[in-house]
Amino acid sequence: MTRYLAGIALVVAVALGSQGCAAGVTAGQSVNYTLDGIAYRTFSAPVDQMQRATLTTFKRMDLTLKSDLATDDGCRELIAASGDRTVLVELERITARITRMRITAKHGWVWRDRATAGELIVQTERTLDNTPAVTQRAK
Repeated sequence: MTRYLAGIALVVAVALGSQGCAAGVTAGQSVNYTLDGIAYRTFSAPVDQMQRATLTTFKRMDLTLKSDLATDDGCRELIAASGDRTVLVELERITARITRMRITAKHGWVWRDRATAGELIVQTERTLDNTPAVTQRAK
């Protein structure tokens, strides 16, 4: 009887533990989050290509670009907005062909919108996947 109950408990634990596994997963990759709601992911694409993909994604998702600044270390910082949401995208150059994307989406002054940040990463990846191979080469 004890084995039977242990088996049922194990099945229930596995079923409950696996419910959120598909959230944020696209093409075998996942979106990661910090404790304070910042979404991030590393892409095998140069910063310039990530910038173009991000701007295309902003346009497709009806976000208005507020600023696009280059930093001294070759990184980019993009800010977009729509309604009461503000989105900060940081593109950090790790190597010439690897870029880390960090997105903070704020709702109002205080609240962070983790779902919007994650969806922007997923949509930017889709934009990259739809970019013709000729334009994907690093310069």
